[in-house]
Amino acid sequence: MKQLYISLFAVGLMFTAGCKKELYKDPIGLITPEQVSTDPTLNTVVSSVDASYRMLSYTLNLMGNWDWSGGKVIRPDVILQDIAGGDVLKKWNPDGDQPWMDDIAGFRFTSENGGFNGVWAFNYQGISKANLALSYLTDEALIAKIGMEATLRSRLLGEAYFLRAYYYFDLVNNFGDVPIITKPLKTFNEAYEVARTVPQSQAWALINDDLSKAKAALPATKFSSTAEKWRVSKGAVVALQAKVALYNQKWTEVIALVTELEGMGMYTLNANYFDNFNVSKEFNDNEVIFAYDHISGQTVRKGNGISALLDWGFFAPSADFLNAFETNDPRLAYTVNVTDKNVNKLLGSLNGANKGNDDGPSNKIMIRMADVLLWKAEAYNENNAYVNAITIINNIRRRARTSPTAAGGIAPIGTLPDRSVAVTNKAQIKSWLMQERRVELGFEGQRLNDLKRWKTAKTVLTALGKNFQDHNYLYPVPQGEVDKSGKAIVQNPGY
Repeated sequence: MKQLYISLFAVGLMFTAGCKKELYKDPIGLITPEQVSTDPTLNTVVSSVDASYRMLSYTLNLMGNWDWSGGKVIRPDVILQDIAGGDVLKKWNPDGDQPWMDDIAGFRFTSENGGFNGVWAFNYQGISKANLALSYLTDEALIAKIGMEATLRSRLLGEAYFLRAYYYFDLVNNFGDVPIITKPLKTFNEAYEVARTVPQSQAWALINDDLSKAKAALPATKFSSTAEKWRVSKGAVVALQAKVALYNQKWTEVIALVTELEGMGMYTLNANYFDNFNVSKEFNDNEVIFAYDHISGQTVRKGNGISALLDWGFFAPSADFLNAFETNDPRLAYTVNVTDKNVNKLLGSLNGANKGNDDGPSNKIMIRMADVLLWKAEAYNENNAYVNAITIINNIRRRARTSPTAAGGIAPIGTLPDRSVAVTNKAQIKSWLMQERRVELGFEGQRLNDLKRWKTAKTVLTALGKNFQDHNYLYPVPQGEVDKSGKAIVQNPGY
């Protein structure tokens, strides 16, 4: 089963015509070039799925050697979401380091900004890996030859379909219409054929189809593998289905899917808010549904490199973000320690542990139950079920105020009082929900997407002094991709 594995990110979707060996530079993940280009073994097929996770991580230099200007030192989610969304500043102390981040922060960027190149490259490399895994797992002759057990095959299929859907979900929300690739490419001609923009409706259809296949393939258990709890679970699939419905304003579908997830009996709010992020509680809490498993000291690095950036002064809270917290809200100190300049959520500690560790152990949380429940509250509000919406918001607030404080005490009586369930003003309830999402999910890569889907980005961000324009609801496609494709990949309007 020989096939030429051409990664579709290359320098994006088009390719440099250098030595073929360059196409196999790290981060191929757990697969060696020799394994890819020769007949796969059972281990190769399993490893191809494991490698499909890699582009979700904050591991340093997966895409190149300190390519800051290309946006590839670290996956740039925190820059494109939290910094652009006004919750995060590039650094605690302003300086001229990495000005491309400042351009994104102020919406002064061009289509050549490295941040967009980075997220494009990370996602298409992830898709390329997932496509390779799926090509193996759907090859009946190969599966028979390597003797893969049916249950293992089904689980791996579910993981790969989910991961491909996740990468496309991120692409569509950042760029809108994007190229669609669903198989490994064997020739450069095939690469050129698929390097063209298609309507985002096709991406949404693929996402939904992949998630349906993933849901059917995965076991109905909290962990799809008890030995490797980091793997995609059926719960993660249902949650992402609900998020897709949310972003497409299918409110009744959101409610049904979140209700289905709750009915599995696998996820609840942790009693302690910080248990979601605490390194010592990873995969032993009740709330996290999907996270990237950063592990220190692996021979193929899997650590969290964002810990190193935090020691270099990156990623500080904005004053507007700090002011958004109500008095005595325990979540503020759990999110960030302003005095010591520690972003506790990203470090996975409350004492500065892991800060400066370029191979840190703290997981990257992608989906957790509080986020999901707030989707349901939003959908209830849109469907005029106001009491149901407010009840969920109050449950989130109750967990926050009853969590022990970061200092080990108890929040004063009167902290985060319940919202009145007698309110029937949809706009008022939505403002409560927006506030709750901001303080509950700060530094978790949700902010700008929330502002965009609420259609409040221009109002909110211009009030913060940002140069947000109507066309900024979509980011620009990396200009290099447009140029190399002969404009078959179409630039977004306004760029």
